[in-house]
Amino acid sequence: MTEKPYYSSRAMNKRGRDSMKNRQELLTAAQDVLKQGLELLSDLGDHTYSRVAGPPFGTSIGQHYRHVLEHFQCFLEGLKAREINYDARRRDRRLETEVKFASVTTCEILQALQHCTELEFARECKATTSLGYSTEASSFDSNAARELAYCIGHAVHHYAIIRFVATGIGVSVSSQFGFAPSTLKHKAAQAAD
Repeated sequence: MTEKPYYSSRAMNKRGRDSMKNRQELLTAAQDVLKQGLELLSDLGDHTYSRVAGPPFGTSIGQHYRHVLEHFQCFLEGLKAREINYDARRRDRRLETEVKFASVTTCEILQALQHCTELEFARECKATTSLGYSTEASSFDSNAARELAYCIGHAVHHYAIIRFVATGIGVSVSSQFGFAPSTLKHKAAQAAD
């Protein structure tokens, strides 16, 4: 009787299915968070989108939404080279002042994410960002799936800030906007008790 190799075809198939499932979960989460952004944009004009809220905020919905989109852009741009540099954001003023431009850019990101393959998501990469207030950025070993998960969580964090800014300038947002999925699940479980 011969022993099966460590990586049997059954194990390889299971890993492949797990990889596909993880890719789909990541894509769905990214789509969900970006579509929340599109929904917000559909209710805003350029003036409201770019309006800087007074103290304590001192920022606009558009500034935070630009920041979210540019992280996804950095992810997509760095994917092929396996070097994702979050400090290389373009800081495109149009993204923070023009609703239509931000909407089109969001749709382009959604489309680009659809074309990402399982292999790309599994790839090792370097992630670069400034962590401290020194002038030098830091690079870390990571993988593409982890970095997309970071972009999703980062978006939710900024959506929470957008929620506060929107409230400060009299704009309503959906009841789920700016809350992490785990927070929404926790709230639902508490309400069910």
